[in-house]
Amino acid sequence: MSNEARTGNGPYEELNKAGAEEVLKWALGRFHPNIALASSFGVEDMVVLDMIRELNPEARVFSLDTQRLHTETYDLLHRAEQKYSLNVERMKPQEDAVEEMVREHGLNLFYDSVDKRKMCCGVRKVEPLKRVLSTLQAWITGLRRDQAATRTDVHKIEVDKAFGGIIKVNPIADWSSDQVWDYIRAHEVPYNLLHDRGFPSIGCEPCTRPVKPDEDPRAGRWWWEQTAGQKECGLHVADPPSEAAKN
Repeated sequence: MSNEARTGNGPYEELNKAGAEEVLKWALGRFHPNIALASSFGVEDMVVLDMIRELNPEARVFSLDTQRLHTETYDLLHRAEQKYSLNVERMKPQEDAVEEMVREHGLNLFYDSVDKRKMCCGVRKVEPLKRVLSTLQAWITGLRRDQAATRTDVHKIEVDKAFGGIIKVNPIADWSSDQVWDYIRAHEVPYNLLHDRGFPSIGCEPCTRPVKPDEDPRAGRWWWEQTAGQKECGLHVADPPSEAAKN
């Protein structure tokens, strides 16, 4: 990736070496109220949410409600709103786009091919993300480098060229899974109960399964795509989203 933040040679070099709370303090101080946490309510996002609410209780939080999430995810969203006294901005897909896609390709089109799966992700996730990012100057994620092979070069501050050059903040990019869980326990942060049932990575209900102890943490995402080169949905990419995601 060639942008300044990722090469470490730009204005964010020192911040890329800073701790998570320091990175968040800088980002919220510079961009609030035009910055928001994108939360899928996985364990990493809950860590970042807990930090953010300590730093700025007025900070924005949004979630991409694909309308096909697990019941446990919706339950956690509600619990988080109560615990942190916040209103999560629920970004839903365009109804007409969903109806057209389902009419032409079926409700579970994603099982047919990688292209159709990306089409579904584009309609249900990427388009709503683009919509909310158009209102912001920066966004915050819970990405970590050791989550997946596609994320090994994630930096704490990036220029997200895939979404118009918006600033992308990944405060726990250098954390391990053990650090995440240590924080969860130490701060009594609520988390998705699916994590206790073998789900290290949680997405839409029909596209996520638990993994075995010896499997890659991302093996439960789109598990039927055995030959897929990159298991990403289009939210975290180096290049602009595909045409399917734009339409």
